[in-house]
Amino acid sequence: MSVGLCRRRRTVRSMQLLPEGFVLPPLPYLVGILLVSLVIVGVLYRRAQRITEQIVVGLAPWMGVGAGLYALEQARAIPAVVAPFASAPTVYLTTFAVVGTIVAVVGDRHPDRFAIDSTPGVVLITGTVVAVGVFAIAAVAAVRSPPVHVFWPGVAVAGATAIAGGGWLLFRSFLPTVIDETGRAGLLVIFGHALDGLSTAVGLAFLGFGEQTPLSQLLIDIGGVGLFVVVKVFLAVVIVGLLADYVREEPSEGNLLLAAIAAVGLGPGVHNVVLFTIVG
Repeated sequence: MSVGLCRRRRTVRSMQLLPEGFVLPPLPYLVGILLVSLVIVGVLYRRAQRITEQIVVGLAPWMGVGAGLYALEQARAIPAVVAPFASAPTVYLTTFAVVGTIVAVVGDRHPDRFAIDSTPGVVLITGTVVAVGVFAIAAVAAVRSPPVHVFWPGVAVAGATAIAGGGWLLFRSFLPTVIDETGRAGLLVIFGHALDGLSTAVGLAFLGFGEQTPLSQLLIDIGGVGLFVVVKVFLAVVIVGLLADYVREEPSEGNLLLAAIAAVGLGPGVHNVVLFTIVG
């Protein structure tokens, strides 16, 4: 639901559908990134790229990269010449263009296991290296504008980890086939949306941030941040449970859908955590 928070509270107009902060970059940037993305989609489609649980997990650091870049763009901590590539929603295409190129170059190498030369391994390793660089820049930006805020972001991360662990125990105890089919990709979905919900909650309740997404704001207005977190986590658990059969019958399509659902939770969650650390 949430795509991140804004620094100051704003009134959300009733007819507004898109989150605040969504802007289109200058035309040359937009045309360039769209063309590159379309070419990569065509290459991957023609190749019939297999999407496995391992590849979905390998994509997790790249989800953090896109989220971190967007937070740095909001904090004006990256050069202006590349800032348009890091604004929302362009940052999602930017991240896809990079990771999609990596997958296209690596090809379908041992997609079911992690190894240095396998597709999941290369995606995971490159994503981790880039993510460390992005988070290092965020840390420098935070140090340059003290105080550095780590407590509430840490609470959100710890809480999301606990919720994901609870979800795993729930499925393992009552619906073990869900874990068997969705595996770590399903847990990534639960963790991502728990992190989004909890980071949004602490940002609103303790750090003076405002919600950017009208639908999320409506839910918060109705039942507060507690209801927002519960609904986020509940929907994530239900979706993972419902997709188990689909993943078994259509593995690539099912895992691709899990990756997309994980991204719309983990991305905003990491964005919130990074933004809180820098300017919270």
